[in-house]
Amino acid sequence: MCGFVGFTGKIKNSEKILEEMMNTIIHRGPDSDGKYFEKDIALGFRRLSILDLSNGNQPMFNEDKTLVLVFNGEIYNSKELKEELIKKNHVFSNDSDSEVILHGYEEFKEEIVKKLRGMFAFVIWNKENKTLFGARDVFGIKPFYYQKNEDCFLFGSEIKSFLKHPKFIKKLNVNALEQYLSFQYSPYLETFFKGVFKLAPAHYFTLKNNELKIKKYYDINFKENENLNLEEWVEKIEKTFLESVDAHKISDVEVGSLLSSGVDSSYIACSADVNKTFTVGFSQDGYNEIFYAKDLSKKLKVKNYNKIITEYEWWEALPKMQYHMDEPLADASAIALYFACKEAAKHVKVVLSGEGSDELFGGYNTYKYEVDNTFHKKIPFFLRHIIATILSLFKQRRYFNYFIRRGTKLEDRYIGNAFIFNKKERDKILKNPNPNLKPKDVCLPFFNMVKDKDNVTKMQFLDLNMWLVGDILLKADKMSMANSIELRVPFLDKKILELATTIPTKFRVNKENTKYALRLAAAKKMPPNFAKRKKLGFPVPLKFWLTQEKYYLKVKEKFLEETAQKYFNTKEILKLLKKHYSGKQENSRKIFCIYSFLIWHDQYF
Repeated sequence: MCGFVGFTGKIKNSEKILEEMMNTIIHRGPDSDGKYFEKDIALGFRRLSILDLSNGNQPMFNEDKTLVLVFNGEIYNSKELKEELIKKNHVFSNDSDSEVILHGYEEFKEEIVKKLRGMFAFVIWNKENKTLFGARDVFGIKPFYYQKNEDCFLFGSEIKSFLKHPKFIKKLNVNALEQYLSFQYSPYLETFFKGVFKLAPAHYFTLKNNELKIKKYYDINFKENENLNLEEWVEKIEKTFLESVDAHKISDVEVGSLLSSGVDSSYIACSADVNKTFTVGFSQDGYNEIFYAKDLSKKLKVKNYNKIITEYEWWEALPKMQYHMDEPLADASAIALYFACKEAAKHVKVVLSGEGSDELFGGYNTYKYEVDNTFHKKIPFFLRHIIATILSLFKQRRYFNYFIRRGTKLEDRYIGNAFIFNKKERDKILKNPNPNLKPKDVCLPFFNMVKDKDNVTKMQFLDLNMWLVGDILLKADKMSMANSIELRVPFLDKKILELATTIPTKFRVNKENTKYALRLAAAKKMPPNFAKRKKLGFPVPLKFWLTQEKYYLKVKEKFLEETAQKYFNTKEILKLLKKHYSGKQENSRKIFCIYSFLIWHDQYF
């Protein structure tokens, strides 16, 4: 696992600038570095040594040194690809997966990305035809950012490295703030930095003569296979998952596993044959998964390392977490993940984690609501819609949500697992809201791709394309890399994706349970009853902390500062805070969403 930076075009002191850019991401690769220069391009690389420890340094060249590569990630089918390329007379000088990408590009050109199984972001510079080629993995596990202007193309693993380049203009993208308040993450390809974009998952680009062309190379396609029964699906899941875990364990250094109370991380820990697991929790009741993790680890006869995060540590870590994230993220569990990775980094260089299981196998409770066969389905939709419209005019009550949800089309109400502020609430707290920015408009293109599917599949498809990459994988990469540790995600494997997208909805989600078939597969590998436990998912006692005077005053102070007054109606955001503090209204997620942006803004502006 590593990080890279680079730029095209001519600037003064290019070597010094590249060095400064590389230093900002030294946490991604503290083991070694490498640089490549010519008049048209500069490439910089920071390495965290995992495979082929002595020979895998980058930038890496092909035999005649016409191609130069910088690569962040792991290719799990590199051995098979290498054998195929050797048969085609390619000569290898080391055992790294980096060289496999180089020779694969020589042989297959852009088509190599379709053959890669793993997590990756990379660029290849062709010295002969002055072409830059780059790509990002199918799921977006590894980040890739870029900015293009008239005479310069900046690219890298983290936006913060761009700040050192003299032609980078730092400007806030206000539109991103508005949608962030609904999603709790930045849902656009254009980031919070105006003109800086993310390369979308499953896309590659070519840059020649400063002309950028981007192309999608893989489509996620849900196509149910009704020819297998439940037992056959469970068997296929078990076989495919165990093979993926084995592939994700390939390493020349020790591999551990993060462990919570959920079935995902537990299934990994029970299957991976690791010697160490890592868990964090809080002292408050209902916010601690350590007891469960210690219990399972004891049964597996492995060592569990754990840590109780104090409230002081959590609040103190928030600015650092927002700095490492590059863009603001209002996911309170990200800080818990930061401490879990920090604990793991004391003992191992690689950890396995359970991200992606919920999106692929149907793990969120919101999915279960869509298969509820209660009386409401007997009522014509137009009547349900009238009821929902009337109820939405009144002050919201928890029991109203059921009827509003049942009387509103999925495409008009579902934007993912986090829905913080709706458009009306957003307009109330913002100084200058844009009337044309609606949360559902961001999601509509994805819904249109699966308009013939059932609601559960539509929700999964949206979450795979938005929530997973925008929140889950963002924090997984940035919080692990902040601690110089590689986090691998066995559920996010192309073979598992190809399997999961063919499982009938009834075996993904039913009235009784989520991840139905997956839980049955996990139960075959886990001690009795462990597969049935409900996931807490790094819960944080934020709503409790914000009723304490100490943290109420801490947030209030931030809400009164100049930055808050620039973007928000101070009176309205203070009202949200006071209602929560007094116990009149549960506003912790809304408060944290605003506060997180302000903390992030402090780091970069």
